[in-house]
Amino acid sequence: MKPQFLIGGATSGSGKTVFALGLLRALRKRGIKVQPFKCGPDFMDTQLHAISSGTDSVNLDSWFAGRTHLQYVYNKYGEKSDVSVIEGNSALFDGYKRMQGSSAEISQLLSVPVILVVNARSAAYSIAPMLYGYKFFRPQVRIVGVVFTQVSSPTHFSYLKDACNDAGLHTLGYIPFDDTLKLPSRHSAYTQTVRAEIDEISEKVSVYIEQNMDIDRILKMCTRIFPCEYTLPYTSDVEETAYQFYSPRKYRIAIARDSAFNQIYKENLDCLSALGTITFFSPLYGNNLPEADLVYIPGGYPEFYARQLHRRKPFMKQLKEYAENGGHLLAECGGLVLLSSSLTVRDGGSAYEMSGVFPFHCTMKDSCLHTGYRSLDLNGISLKGHEFRYSSFSIDDKTELRDIKCLTVNNTRGNDAGTPVYRYKNVIAGFTHWYWGETDIMKLWK
Repeated sequence: MKPQFLIGGATSGSGKTVFALGLLRALRKRGIKVQPFKCGPDFMDTQLHAISSGTDSVNLDSWFAGRTHLQYVYNKYGEKSDVSVIEGNSALFDGYKRMQGSSAEISQLLSVPVILVVNARSAAYSIAPMLYGYKFFRPQVRIVGVVFTQVSSPTHFSYLKDACNDAGLHTLGYIPFDDTLKLPSRHSAYTQTVRAEIDEISEKVSVYIEQNMDIDRILKMCTRIFPCEYTLPYTSDVEETAYQFYSPRKYRIAIARDSAFNQIYKENLDCLSALGTITFFSPLYGNNLPEADLVYIPGGYPEFYARQLHRRKPFMKQLKEYAENGGHLLAECGGLVLLSSSLTVRDGGSAYEMSGVFPFHCTMKDSCLHTGYRSLDLNGISLKGHEFRYSSFSIDDKTELRDIKCLTVNNTRGNDAGTPVYRYKNVIAGFTHWYWGETDIMKLWK
């Protein structure tokens, strides 16, 4: 038995992330070991969780993986914690197809109760019918209580308590309106300055929570049996910790990780560690590309560091030579930008030279967001992932694509998403961030 719950929003923008950060910090200050999780594919909130709690956060996404795998991941990471806290994504019931992929689905899958977060900025007693609907729309999604955010005064909170009581739900407390509780844009790099701001917000919200909520009561209300039971059909091999690869030797794996490249799923790292020895390197600050059997360049925000990356001439040369010599390389989104010929950040700005593995010219000028779930079939392997980018590509001469294979990437409806994966020699690169918790990733190069 241990406290475990999902923080779900009644609407997008409810303040669930702010509440989650404050609660994680409050638990941490009490000496309680907490394991944070994030519903969906989001990288930014997992980094926020880590700053607030001091523990790496883990993604749980039902598009990425099957139910047995998700239950296994939840049990594996939650086992050594005192409390498991899951932050939902979007609004509680919002999925890629009705409830599929929603926070509510994860709540059911893991048998954890929900704390519903409601933005009360422009609401009072009229919020009662909405709360009533949330309670009874899917009774199997158990809502244990409600937290209100952006509450203007104790009197305002009294009206909200009346609404909550008449809807048949417990009132767990509130966070007062404070216009300094503004999280950074989702399109931003977490520099030391930004991390300090997040740390300050987490601390401030934790104080509000201690003042206006009974944390012990919340933990008691949310105590459930742990680990969660596996549901049928059960796939027993999901608990195998060793992977069978096409070569028995251990691999040398080099992973880019710095301020420009840091969007990595925790479970992906664990799978790669089963392959061999991991060495982290920095395209932004390091000296040389490590000797490796596999180089992985994850997504990030290279556009914020275009000039610095441009100056890394020796590293760029090594990266291109590695690709030309048949080195195994996997690049995602920002990693693909690093492999392009140039990067232009703004209209009329400089075209900063990149490594030139691909003949693409990357630009951020249109600032148009491309996002959604993606799937790819390659060499008998089915990969699932998520795309979130503002960048776009152009090419001067399409004949330069003659040695490059363009592999179709589909959306959730099985249609071409229009954002292919590119294959050049042993380089596999695209805009999608892939999840391979259930997959032997090395089979992509068979």
